[in-house]
Amino acid sequence: MDPETRLDITHYTYRVTWSAEDREFVATCAEFPSLSWLASSQIEALQGLQDLLREVIADLAEQGEQVPQPIADRSYSGKFNLRVGESLHRELAIQAAEDGMSLNQYVIRKLRAA
Repeated sequence: MDPETRLDITHYTYRVTWSAEDREFVATCAEFPSLSWLASSQIEALQGLQDLLREVIADLAEQGEQVPQPIADRSYSGKFNLRVGESLHRELAIQAAEDGMSLNQYVIRKLRAA
């Protein structure tokens, strides 16, 4: 993959947390859930994972495989379908009506509170 078409790895979704089991910080990336990097500091964990991602992305591109697009760079319609059982649907509709709002507004409020 040439440098001009390379994805900016800073756009990926990272998390660095303390691992009590490993007694080190572990860096992970939502777009590459099978990868992680352990280090004694948060900065070293993140830098190690980013170096690994550069290698993995280069390998994927070299093999002609698709490189995951950063979550932040994707476009979203604002819609998604969710299937729930009839009894839960009924319960949510009743609660929404009791609160004087549409089911959609009620569910959005509940999702934001989670």
